Amino acid sequence: MVSALNLKFIFLLAWYYGFNTILRGPSYLVASLSTPLTLLFLVYILSHGAFVSYAVVGGFTALISTISLSSAGDAAFLRLQLRFQDLLVATEVGPTDYMLGLTLAYLVFSLPGIAIYAVFGAYLHLFTIINSLELTGLLVILVIATASFSFIISGLIKHVRNVWGIAGILSIVMTVLPPTSYPYTFLPNWGIWALSLSPTTPTAILAQGIFSLSPMYPIMIVILLSETVLFFVLARYLTRWREV
Repeated sequence: MVSALNLKFIFLLAWYYGFNTILRGPSYLVASLSTPLTLLFLVYILSHGAFVSYAVVGGFTALISTISLSSAGDAAFLRLQLRFQDLLVATEVGPTDYMLGLTLAYLVFSLPGIAIYAVFGAYLHLFTIINSLELTGLLVILVIATASFSFIISGLIKHVRNVWGIAGILSIVMTVLPPTSYPYTFLPNWGIWALSLSPTTPTAILAQGIFSLSPMYPIMIVILLSETVLFFVLARYLTRWREV
């Protein structure tokens, strides 16, 4: 499967929409950091620092989810306004290449925010080699799941003007309500399962377990992987790849 991918296109698209966006539009970077950092500040103030470790660990999850979900607008704009997908139909680039390229771009765009949270985590002595590697794996899975969900939303949208509001609402609902900045044990069981419809929730719960902030909840890795596969397959189906 790896050999069938157009790796050159994937990395070039990730470079253009990842690194270049950071350089050309730093205001977008600041905007993407606003919600997670605001939550971190509020948690620190309201809990008098008691839950700041949860907010830092969950900040990685909230950051990637916010960027990936809000980027549904980019995917819809490229498809509906710029007709970028239509240009790629006649080339060797496939829909999977296109999806992976933009997904990698979202991960690249998240790197400055990840670095900021890494500094906070290092200051709080949260990291070990093991939990750092496990967190990295979780974040890679999360960016695929949330980016795929964004492709699903953008694939269902008929006009680009509708996508920005929907993406904004989803990025708030799917990153603020899940336990990214508070212990998941505060939630009743039905609340955990209801919020687990968003891949942000199992990721946040697993991250808390990895960092020994809350009890490990192993079933969440099954939920996260299942949602990632399901969302990716649906996104691949809804990514219209035909000549118009």
